[in-house]
Amino acid sequence: MPIKELLTLQGKVALVQGGSRGIGEAIVRRLSAAGASVAFTYANSAQKAETIVASLKSEGRNALAIKADAASEAQIKDAVRETVAAFGALDILVNNSGILLLGPLQEFTVEDFDRTLAVNVRSVFIASQAAARHMKHGGRIINIGSVNADRVPFPGGSAYAMSKSALVGLTKGLARDLGPFGITVNNVQPGPVDTDMNPASGEFARSLLEIMAVDRYGTADEVAALVLHVAGPEAGYITGASLMIDGGFSA
Repeated sequence: MPIKELLTLQGKVALVQGGSRGIGEAIVRRLSAAGASVAFTYANSAQKAETIVASLKSEGRNALAIKADAASEAQIKDAVRETVAAFGALDILVNNSGILLLGPLQEFTVEDFDRTLAVNVRSVFIASQAAARHMKHGGRIINIGSVNADRVPFPGGSAYAMSKSALVGLTKGLARDLGPFGITVNNVQPGPVDTDMNPASGEFARSLLEIMAVDRYGTADEVAALVLHVAGPEAGYITGASLMIDGGFSA
């Protein structure tokens, strides 16, 4: 395929919340490979973030790492402003920041509940509101949810599942709010994906594989490929959708 057909995001600017590892890093690299200038936030791994930036710049790409706590309204808004200041626009927002806090209901703290909501839901609203103010017709907002919004086959995940279910409703509402401006909003829901948060060799792996149609974990690159499609010009009629990529986990 000619290179020009691969560079579907040439001239676009993307911001990925939570882009220094796992699924987030794969999304950053995939959007960059498609021609976008990409900024991404990170919480703690400064060295890893700068390594990603250096790698992309060595390929002739525009990249920017921004330290930001996904629970901080001010830092999220600053990240949006910094992206626009650096690249002159904002066309694509990917809300990938997330935390997975598990525990028995009787022991789960209110502090952990509030932190789950702040990072997994509140940050999506804040970033989407801030980004939408800069987006033109054809803008894309993509939330990274979870198959656990629809199925929770293990105990201890009630708060996490609730936060990912909230993204389904938020996505639908934002799609209605922003549709008149030509901005689409969608929710990508991965199933078990081999990352450091949930490794394919981890303690949950065997039990999860037993209920899947495909007998393997997914890869971060597979999720990133779906995000790229939703971010691209051929996905303009997809909005308000929750798109499963879960190996049949929810089948």
